[in-house]
Amino acid sequence: MRISTTDPISGADVNNPEGRPFVIEGKGDNALKIFFENEDNKKAYLEIQTEHPSEDFTTNLNNPV
Repeated sequence: MRISTTDPISGADVNNPEGRPFVIEGKGDNALKIFFENEDNKKAYLEIQTEHPSEDFTTNLNNPV
């Protein structure tokens, strides 16, 4: 697991991550543990909508013509 102690919302370094809010993105060795300065920043991060194009295969973009 990789660890990021830079709050992605504020851009500030979280110098003492012990007891700080965090999220884990991904699984296994490629997972990323992201620490936040406070719960408000964590909430703002979680409210960011992301697209996951590799999870939606209902549309075929192949255009052979």
